[in-house]
Amino acid sequence: MSTGPNTGETVNIGDVSYKLKTPKSPELVPQNYISDSVVQSVIQHLKWMMQKDLLGQDVFLIGPPGPLRRSIAMQYLELTKREVEYIALSRDTTESDLKQRREIRAGTAFYIDQCAVRAATEGRTLILEGLEKAERNVLPVLNNLLENREMQLEDGRFLMSSERYDKLLQDHTKTELDAWKIVRVSENFRVIALGLPVPKYSGNPLDPPLRSRFQARDIYYLPFKDQLKLLYSVGASVSAEKISQLLSFATTLCSQESSTLGLPDFPLDSLPAAVQILDSFPMMSIKHAIQWLYPYTILLGHEGKMAVEGVLKRFELQDSDSSMLPKEVVRVERLVDSPAPQAAVTVRIAEKEVTIQVPAGTRPINQPCASDHFIQTLSHKQLLAEMMQSHMVKDICLIGGKGCGKTVIAKNFADNLGYNIEPIMLYQDMTARDLLQQRYTLPNGDTAWRSSPLVNAALEGKLVLLDGIHRVNAGTLAVLQRLIHDRELSLYDGSRLLREDRYMRLKEELQLSDEQLQKRSIFPVHPSFRIIALAEPPVIGSTTQQWLGPEFLTMFLFHYMKPLVKSEEIQVIKEMVPNIPQEALDRLLSFTHKLRETQDPTAQSLAASLSTRQLLRISRRLSQYPNENLHSAVTKACLSRFLPSLARSALEKNLADAEIEISTDNHQEPELENYKCEIASGNLRIGAISAPIYNTHEKMKVPDVLFYDNLQHMIVMEDMLKDFLLGEHLLLVGNQGVGKNKIVDRFLHLLNRPREYIQLHRDTTVQTLTLQPSVKDGLIVYEDSPLVKAVKLGHVLVVDEADKAPTNVTCILKTLVENGEMILADGRRIVANSANVNGRENVIVIHPDFRMIVLANRPGFPFLGNDFFGTLGDIFSCHAVDNPKPHSELEMLRQYGPNVPKPILEKLVAAFGELRSLADQGIINYPYSTREVVNIVKHLQKFPTEGLSSVVRNVFDFDSYNNDMREILINTLHKYGIPIGAKPTSVQLAKELPLPEQTFMGYWTIGQSRNGIQKLLCPTETHHIDIKGPALINIQEYPIERYEERSQTFTEECASWKLPLDEINLICDIATSSENEENTLYVVACNPITLYFMNMAGKSGYLVDFSDIFPRTAGRVWHPFVTVAPLGNPLKDQVILHEQQSNVILLLDTTGQALRRLILPSEEVPSKKPSWWSKEDTETYKMCKEFSHKNWLVFYKENGNNLTVLDVLEGRTHTISLPINLKTVFLVAEDKWLLVEDKTNQKYLLTKPAHIESEDSGVCQLYMLKEEPPSSGFGVIQETDLSIPHKISSDQLSSENLSSAVGQKIASPNRILSDKNSYATVVIGFPDLMSPSEVYSWKRPSSLHKPSVTDTTFYGGKKKSETPKQSNCVTLLDTNQIVRILPPGEVPLKDIYPKDVTPPQTAGYIEITDLQSKKLRYIPIPRSESLSPYTTWLSTISDTDALLAEWDKGGVVTVDMGGHIRLWETGLEHLQRSLMEWRNMIGQGDRQMQITIHRDSGKDVSSPKHGKEDPDNMPHVGGNTWAGGTGGRDTAGLGGKGGPYRLDAGHTVYQVSEAEKDAVPEEVKRAAREMGQKAFQQRLKEIQMSEYDATTYERFSGAVRRQVHSLRVILDNLQAKGKERQWLRHQATGELDDAKIIEGLTGEKAIYKRRGELEPQLGSPQQKPKRLRLVVDVSGSMYRFNGVDGRLERSMEAVCMVMEAFENYEEKFKYDIVGHSGDGYNIGLVPLNKIPKDNKQRLEILKTMHAHAQFCMSGDHTLEGTEHAIKEIVKEEADEYFVIVLSDANLSRYGIHPAKFAQILTSNPQVNAFAIFIGSLGDQATRLQRTLPAGRSFVAMDTKDIPQILQQIFTSTMLSTV
Repeated sequence: MSTGPNTGETVNIGDVSYKLKTPKSPELVPQNYISDSVVQSVIQHLKWMMQKDLLGQDVFLIGPPGPLRRSIAMQYLELTKREVEYIALSRDTTESDLKQRREIRAGTAFYIDQCAVRAATEGRTLILEGLEKAERNVLPVLNNLLENREMQLEDGRFLMSSERYDKLLQDHTKTELDAWKIVRVSENFRVIALGLPVPKYSGNPLDPPLRSRFQARDIYYLPFKDQLKLLYSVGASVSAEKISQLLSFATTLCSQESSTLGLPDFPLDSLPAAVQILDSFPMMSIKHAIQWLYPYTILLGHEGKMAVEGVLKRFELQDSDSSMLPKEVVRVERLVDSPAPQAAVTVRIAEKEVTIQVPAGTRPINQPCASDHFIQTLSHKQLLAEMMQSHMVKDICLIGGKGCGKTVIAKNFADNLGYNIEPIMLYQDMTARDLLQQRYTLPNGDTAWRSSPLVNAALEGKLVLLDGIHRVNAGTLAVLQRLIHDRELSLYDGSRLLREDRYMRLKEELQLSDEQLQKRSIFPVHPSFRIIALAEPPVIGSTTQQWLGPEFLTMFLFHYMKPLVKSEEIQVIKEMVPNIPQEALDRLLSFTHKLRETQDPTAQSLAASLSTRQLLRISRRLSQYPNENLHSAVTKACLSRFLPSLARSALEKNLADAEIEISTDNHQEPELENYKCEIASGNLRIGAISAPIYNTHEKMKVPDVLFYDNLQHMIVMEDMLKDFLLGEHLLLVGNQGVGKNKIVDRFLHLLNRPREYIQLHRDTTVQTLTLQPSVKDGLIVYEDSPLVKAVKLGHVLVVDEADKAPTNVTCILKTLVENGEMILADGRRIVANSANVNGRENVIVIHPDFRMIVLANRPGFPFLGNDFFGTLGDIFSCHAVDNPKPHSELEMLRQYGPNVPKPILEKLVAAFGELRSLADQGIINYPYSTREVVNIVKHLQKFPTEGLSSVVRNVFDFDSYNNDMREILINTLHKYGIPIGAKPTSVQLAKELPLPEQTFMGYWTIGQSRNGIQKLLCPTETHHIDIKGPALINIQEYPIERYEERSQTFTEECASWKLPLDEINLICDIATSSENEENTLYVVACNPITLYFMNMAGKSGYLVDFSDIFPRTAGRVWHPFVTVAPLGNPLKDQVILHEQQSNVILLLDTTGQALRRLILPSEEVPSKKPSWWSKEDTETYKMCKEFSHKNWLVFYKENGNNLTVLDVLEGRTHTISLPINLKTVFLVAEDKWLLVEDKTNQKYLLTKPAHIESEDSGVCQLYMLKEEPPSSGFGVIQETDLSIPHKISSDQLSSENLSSAVGQKIASPNRILSDKNSYATVVIGFPDLMSPSEVYSWKRPSSLHKPSVTDTTFYGGKKKSETPKQSNCVTLLDTNQIVRILPPGEVPLKDIYPKDVTPPQTAGYIEITDLQSKKLRYIPIPRSESLSPYTTWLSTISDTDALLAEWDKGGVVTVDMGGHIRLWETGLEHLQRSLMEWRNMIGQGDRQMQITIHRDSGKDVSSPKHGKEDPDNMPHVGGNTWAGGTGGRDTAGLGGKGGPYRLDAGHTVYQVSEAEKDAVPEEVKRAAREMGQKAFQQRLKEIQMSEYDATTYERFSGAVRRQVHSLRVILDNLQAKGKERQWLRHQATGELDDAKIIEGLTGEKAIYKRRGELEPQLGSPQQKPKRLRLVVDVSGSMYRFNGVDGRLERSMEAVCMVMEAFENYEEKFKYDIVGHSGDGYNIGLVPLNKIPKDNKQRLEILKTMHAHAQFCMSGDHTLEGTEHAIKEIVKEEADEYFVIVLSDANLSRYGIHPAKFAQILTSNPQVNAFAIFIGSLGDQATRLQRTLPAGRSFVAMDTKDIPQILQQIFTSTMLSTV
């Protein structure tokens, strides 16, 4: 029998006795577990176990976490001398770990028995630890073994209980039973299971069948008195009272009550360790020691902390004055005589020095201050001293934020004690095997186990750094518990590691040598072996990151590494980076510390990306490139370009507070010239930075890529090069398609660096990143991944799509980058420092040239990658790559599409720029990138005939089914004139009316007057002008929203935009100037006087406010009227303003922002003072500005008799005295002016020498001008009424234009004019020829009216009817046109519009008199949105609501009184050219096409052609020859078929009728409409809602439809992301799991993995919904001011949006809505449990809001409402809390201080509270916002923004964390 012979000894416990047997393998019996004096409570447990053992029952020891249960089990086995098989269960334990595992020996697979089978057959005791960790399907394999002691094995054997086996033996021989493969289970086999009680602790609950097979015993902590006795014995020198208080405190925290508070159990088992430290340092603060055991400050939320503090007070453990903290480590000395390596460490505490003995490493010891690159700061010295104390007794866990220097401290600690470090980077899906042992194949194909670095370190006595212990699954770490508590370990291959004293005792007892024990696979753990775990602080309140649980607390002593205080951080940075600019450093640090100290979660998350590590990186950069801008460094480190908008605004605000500005020298745009990259003599220069070019043998690995240099990418590359030279690894983050790969490839190409490329995806594992295992001839061979190759060879590793891989995988890059160490799956390790190699095999040294460049998409929606930047951002130098700026992008596209017309490229760039900014604001989800534009341009380049509007659909068809998106896109594209959706037929040009025949009006004769007067001479005087000034004046810039108007139909109107006018502003003059292709527009408004000017093609306009320069005068109403005259070169960009009543002349320099006043010499004695308020008629001065571009102007006073010529360049005036009183002056040429005499309207011609000098030639001659009608033959002179011209051209028509106007070939000087009687008049020969000039006129049927008499009576009083000051008439000489604006009453509306059409409301009509085609056209100007209330004033300016000026030769620009500027093309050639371009953009439309296959026959195919232009422009109908024909085919023209485009030469159209082929038949449309209608009514009936209600609801719902839609899109995506499936391992089908290749070789089945829904992790709390409370203002003021800005309606829309967006997401978001008003602060609108389900219920709520606001008391409860909401909301459990307050709080009116409000908003850090203020009076709201915390308050100046702001809040906070 296999029971050992009895030794004859017995063990008695109480009255139970047990006979001992001699163990077969004595080395498996536990040693040294029983202490000398066993406490009573343990004896009770042992007695119970003995009873169960005698009964043959299996036991289950259940109790709180800690080593106690295991130690009792081991004590029992040591007492009864039983052999032990121990297995720590984890979630990775499989059936084969318990029963049998296959191994290959000599090419054959054998089954090797595992612990359960070994224990059963050999009669040992099986200890199963951690039953709650094992997966559910694993343990049932033991059920039968436990119950009946039988089990079927994989190799065909069958285990059978001893009784049945012995029965069979009576009938059969043992040989027979062996042949039947029956094996006897020993009667001594027992199972001891150790487990935690689930549910109290997390884990899998016990399976009922399994549970029924065990006898349970609760092993709670030792009773108080036993524990106390133990502690007294450990801490002899600590006062007994202190110890008992400490123990009382600990026991309180383990009580039932504390766990209901949610406090984790206090680790009682670690108390002896703490007391041991206190024993050496009796003066040390006990509270501090408690913090090490139980780091409650970082572990618990606010309530928990308060509770613990309360208990501390209760037991008087708060620090007394005498208690101290250790200061620093003074010195470390190695103890020579001790057997194990030990060191004496002297620690200074208070004034004393205490020396303690601690384990030390095997290397020589460094003194604490010796390390050169470790900066000793006070807090770090203290931390090291405390770590020394803990090191004396236990393993350490170091907790601290990212990048705060944990690794550095740990390394320094190791150096001080002479330890070798073994860094182990932990990752999330790490298995127990990865921690302990992995399988591999020997060269002969046998399978074997390779110990992990952790096990080797335990044997060699190294210091292990477990980096990132917070990432690992708690179930996996369970396998380390025994190693940490007992320093014992059982491995997969059967070997055991024992604590050194137990190993020695075993050696003595068994008299064996080390070699013999090693043969039996028993090894000692080196006494110096220690673990330091590094972790990030647990996230309080979060479900996933609360890794620090009760089990974990028992394993380590915890030290919290606080972020450095400012002074220390400065010290660290200054010592690490000696020459950093001091001032920059101070700013940077004060900014960082301000962020770190706030309570606000957004600011905290920003502070996380400014860790000490990042600050050092920024400092290194600043010291290398001192003129770098701090602002950009910070925004780069925080990656602010891709932060959610709230966080970004918080960052900007904090930066502004810290006075970190965007660089000031940003005015000059960087030029591509400054950023050329050139390669000269082996050096590469990008911008200002140069680097040597790399020499490489691997030419084929250097990327070569098509790359067009553009400014933006060059700037990024220069930035990358700076960091590259500093030795950083780079991270490029950007949206898709912005050229990250191109930039990197180009960068490496320029540097000539070979590259290794690896693309990550969601299934990337740590193994695939490092090695690819494969099987060759039964051996496992590992292929190096690109990562390993790059490390070996010094290539640059490009990691693409880094955000797609799980972050737990990519984090192994951290050890590689930071420590330069990494362990590969095949046991090789990568090390940075070749000095560490010294003859170790399997080491790869990192090549000094190795670099990593990581590419990732930006975090967040819509990429939904993993937040690579968040986890690893601070070990790389980050660069945000953005789409190129418009200028760069245009340059780039020009290179991609050299033949694509530039205007098209500009349109694309502009439209995409706008779409991107919409994506940044979160209005659209998809960030359109350069990649898309480049594809469009490539297409246009290859197929130039295809229209732009059809090509852009290649990008936008993705969105064609999303109506909201489509609407936004189409609006944007239309705004920039991309006619998407237009048909080639949608041309709507104005109707042409024939011009009446021309009439010969007679002659103008000069100087041959009847009374013989030839000419009068007029004297001139010259004066210098007085200049006052210059005064600096503020010019404000404002953005122009420019709309291209030809998006859907082609009309004369090209573009329009709006000036920022108020209601009361009146526009009084408009002027344009064109200098070398640049057209500038000047508009003057006169109430208050303001000048607006802008480059007509530019993006921004400018305004100058003159209200303080022209004062509003008292007394009588002053109606100022200002005209504007732009000057030309060399005074470009300067402009003269002239006020007509006060005759003030100002010269404004728009570039120098200077204003001068020019004072002309006074013309008359100021005897009668012209006062503005005197009763007489005011005087009016006029300015003639025809030649202002030549820098001279003429001024005169109406009814006066002088002309003043102002020469601006020379600064003088020439005054000409006249013998007549003036009415108006026309400068028809530089030296000839036409004057009109007052009262008689007699015309005169004044000629003057070209430049009046001081010589005597300075005399002007005045001729009388007579208008002679054609002789009527009877000598009767008809008296004609002399009319005043409205406008005379100051230059002549070209001879072709003149000939076609008059209808005869003629070349002569001429002028063209217009007055009230004629459409146009041409005077031939005037003014240069003295002979009589012929006058031809096109007469109007009726002359234009003056303002009629009714006007005057209407305003009462005897207002004399004055002509409006602006005649609104321009002559376009190039296009042979006269253009003017007429009021609708002067226009033949019935000719323009068909009978049944009512003419639209307009601001006037543009009348175009075209003398080329002899046609009239009338174009309506849309009426302005707002009209000034000053109608009388308006009527003095112009008789229409719009003003007119010439624009760019072929067109006019109008501006209406509402400030809308519109550009019109009037010239026919211009229109034709534009129409062709427009048609080309649309493309050919859907012409009939057919498929033909050409056999090459050599004949030419006739293709559509332009045809010949007909020089005479005769009408052509049909005939396939002439361009500009009508009807016909194949040539361009109107109404033809098959011609390439329509060309309109101004003939009437013979239309070939065109049926709408593609139209949907009418009845189909009707059917669809009716169907929709029916369904709608049906739905209304179901929810009993009336049609009227439905439309009311639609008013609110429709307004926020887009926001609701985009929120729901995001919600859906998050939902989907949360449901993403995970890998399930150990499956019998699926994909081969690389980690199990060897198991595959040995023939196991469960070696596959497949994707499936992951069971929620053990004991992970259920995901709670997020909780939102919306607090809306329903006070009386909302109702009162609703008429002004619709604030109540907007709030109702916001409420509607919340209700609609969260419909059906109740399990994720629970919301309620309350109101506050004068009546109270908690008016329930939507209670939690009654969420409205349909539109009717939602409408009810909106009605309630409205009614309440109408009838409530006045008053304001914003504060109380907010405070109450924040207090109430946390009473329910939820993941996160949000309170959003909508208010029009006029806080100051109610005497509420904003600071108070700020305090309430941030009163509870758990609650994210936001306030949205509805823009109140003036800048109140913005002032308020400045005092509130950043990112927490918004001002909706325009109430339309409220829904938009809500959407922002949701996307950037709530949704970022689902």
